[in-house]
Amino acid sequence: MIETSEIGAILAVAAVTFVGSVIGGVTGYGTGLLLPPVLAPIVGIVLIVPLISTAMVLTNASRIWVYRQSVDWATVRLTAPFALIGTGIGASVYVHLPETVIALVLGGFLLLAVPIQRFCEKRNFVVGRKGLVAGAFGYGLLAGGMSGTGLFFIVALRAAGIGGAALISTDASVAVLLGLLKMIVFTASGLLDGALILAGLAIGLCAFPGAFVARAIMARLPFRFHGRIMEIVIVFGGLSIIWKGLFP
Repeated sequence: MIETSEIGAILAVAAVTFVGSVIGGVTGYGTGLLLPPVLAPIVGIVLIVPLISTAMVLTNASRIWVYRQSVDWATVRLTAPFALIGTGIGASVYVHLPETVIALVLGGFLLLAVPIQRFCEKRNFVVGRKGLVAGAFGYGLLAGGMSGTGLFFIVALRAAGIGGAALISTDASVAVLLGLLKMIVFTASGLLDGALILAGLAIGLCAFPGAFVARAIMARLPFRFHGRIMEIVIVFGGLSIIWKGLFP
């Protein structure tokens, strides 16, 4: 029988996944930043990235379906191979890191995500094909061992002149491929088993309704009010993961 605390944890994960999916469906990122502090007490720090990687396959698949007519396939073909190479390297390194290092790296990234986001918002970067390829490789390298790194690829795509629904769907198309590769690497290393894969897919299913809600929001309203709240959650999550890694 499932304990009351377990039911609460399941509902919390489902709720955060849905909210993150709505945010991610509008901004292109968010789910991978919000889930780590919720999952850390449940599955442990080491399994956060493998579990979220599995969930994000379905999360991003929902975004592709919702915005399927807007995917910039030329950009996907250009960037995906380099992002996959980077992800393969990043994921291979991740499986050999001790828990404390993972906690410091993942928590530190969450803390840096807020100032990085604000920095990028204040500057209008412009990149060409070479810059986009370099950004894709760097994004893949980070994505292989961290969660929520979609922010960097979103910045690169925006700098290449891609926006709106095309931005969300193109990012999601590349992210699905990276998620599948990470699942393969983490399964081969023993970090992912059948039960965790099912759990990740179940989390991902909670994101499907959020993608449709996000489309409705994009069609009607500017989605800015969530920004500061999301920043608070991200900073708190980063601090909590670092604390858990240093003082398990």
